[in-house]
Amino acid sequence: MFSLQQIFSVTLTLFAVIDIIGSIPIIIQIRQREGQIKAGLATVVAGGIMIGFLFLGQSILGLFGVDNQSFALAGAIIIFLIGMEMILGIELFKSSNATSTGSIVPLAFPLIVGAGTMTTLLSLRAAYSLPNVLVGIVLNLIFVYLVLKTSPWIERKLGKAGEDILRRVFGVILLAIAIKLFKSNF
Repeated sequence: MFSLQQIFSVTLTLFAVIDIIGSIPIIIQIRQREGQIKAGLATVVAGGIMIGFLFLGQSILGLFGVDNQSFALAGAIIIFLIGMEMILGIELFKSSNATSTGSIVPLAFPLIVGAGTMTTLLSLRAAYSLPNVLVGIVLNLIFVYLVLKTSPWIERKLGKAGEDILRRVFGVILLAIAIKLFKSNF
């Protein structure tokens, strides 16, 4: 039932797609805007979305008549806009002053669990046994939680100049990922 090889493959695939390390500049930006990141809440919401989509994703997309390519294009647009925020220093995803939702939108969704992650989950479900996919998801969520929880420490170590450089570099990388997603699904 459990296969270390499958768990390793699923974990590495999801790790590459989620790219929580590459999201550190965005995490810092959200933390500065919101005052704090609720690491536990963001991780639980991201985990709920991932597991829910693992079981219901294809049915939900089919219910709305949305194919995987259209879903990936929508994700590409969101990733593109986040990249523009990072490079230009503008705020497109405005947060409400009444409620602090940065830990959920855009952090849990679409940053941690975006169209790329969701599409990947559908592919992994088809290629690997369900228990191994679930273990891979849990291992990634543990790592995501650790990065979110230590984001104030990471921010202090980077400093303002390091944070600005990292944000712009990863902003360009996000734009490139968005364009690649757009090209491959258009």
